Amino acid sequence: MRVLGIDPSVRGTGYAVLEWDAKGTRALAWAKVANPPRLSHAACLAEIHRAIRGAIATYAPDHVAIEGVIFVQNNRTAILLGGARGAALAAVGEAGIPVHEYPARLVKKAATGFGGAAKQQVGFMMRAILGLTTTPGPDEADALAIALTHTQAFRTLASTPARPSGKSRR
Repeated sequence: MRVLGIDPSVRGTGYAVLEWDAKGTRALAWAKVANPPRLSHAACLAEIHRAIRGAIATYAPDHVAIEGVIFVQNNRTAILLGGARGAALAAVGEAGIPVHEYPARLVKKAATGFGGAAKQQVGFMMRAILGLTTTPGPDEADALAIALTHTQAFRTLASTPARPSGKSRR
């Protein structure tokens, strides 16, 4: 199973692809869509869409995991973040891939054992857990952690035995 993890942001969307099978979980790729301040908002959204479409075309993920909507006190920030999420999700929707959302605190807890972990801790743990040779940047580390959270959730569901329906067969 391949999972594309996405940490949306207008200026620094992180994305990562993990592959999970009987041998374990491996990071196939991670990157950041670094949109410079001189780019217009619309151009940033187009770049996010293009990058996510490219990752989907290159890695053919089975699932997409994205950070869930977070509470923000600033309306402008909420609108900008919503645009980045929308650009990424539009690319995913075009490909018809199932999307799973995870709250940031759950992602940090899955990655580090603590829901209030600092970004540096997430990066360090992604390097350790996935056996990376370098510590990914904060946006890429968050995307790796989001994808890892989904593989852990999927693994848990796959290993849970089906419950009997309570009906007896005679």
